[in-house]
Amino acid sequence: MNVQQVTRKIRTTAQTQEDTDWVVSEQAIALVYNGISHAVMMATPADLHDFALGFSLNEGIIERATDLLDFEINEQAHGIELDITLNSRQFSALKTKRRSLAGNSGCGLCGVESLAQTIKQRPSLPQSSLVSLAACKTAIEQFTDKQALKKKTGGVHGAAFCSTTTGEILLIREDVGRHNALDKLIGALAKTNSELTLSAGFILVSSRASYEMVDKTIASGIPHLVSMSAATSKAIDWAKQHQLNLIAFANSNRQVIYADNSNA
Repeated sequence: MNVQQVTRKIRTTAQTQEDTDWVVSEQAIALVYNGISHAVMMATPADLHDFALGFSLNEGIIERATDLLDFEINEQAHGIELDITLNSRQFSALKTKRRSLAGNSGCGLCGVESLAQTIKQRPSLPQSSLVSLAACKTAIEQFTDKQALKKKTGGVHGAAFCSTTTGEILLIREDVGRHNALDKLIGALAKTNSELTLSAGFILVSSRASYEMVDKTIASGIPHLVSMSAATSKAIDWAKQHQLNLIAFANSNRQVIYADNSNA
């Protein structure tokens, strides 16, 4: 269940009034690969196959969607287990990593054992022209209306895949965690890759552009990230190193370009 109804009290200087409200669900989601628990994340229990697929791709656990052979959702007393079956080659590689995550919705590096492990090996993206102001404007103006969970609860992040030509939002996912929303989007895109050309689109996110958000975008092969919030120094450096076009503080009329790789 993606939302829950709760009782609340609204207090003002004039009165206190009781009514009900819809809030977004947040649960512990365990990703279990071939029977071995690998990560526990706090997330919204929606689009969980997309989440498992996107997380697995972004973490390098699998190389392509077809490496994930089977998937089951098992509800437990304290959360939800995603039982994922990998092929033998990918599972063998996973076991050698000895990486165990136990994080929350804002944690992208929990369980990393050394500083060296925070730096991932990513190929640079192909050079691409910067997304136009008009395309960004169109996507931003559609964004709120496309966020069904946010309209009902007000408590989620969104990540959308948009056309670089028109700005039309082609796919969107939501979650309490910004990383999770992007994982879900990338997982959904991996399933529809035959229909959508990733190099012809950009990602629009409601959250800040952190290192992890930039890194996940690079890993997906999408050459543009547009954030409606701030960008961090590490995110900007990582985007420039990998030829990712990075725009932040984006709204309908103003956008801040931090990495323009049009002439890289």
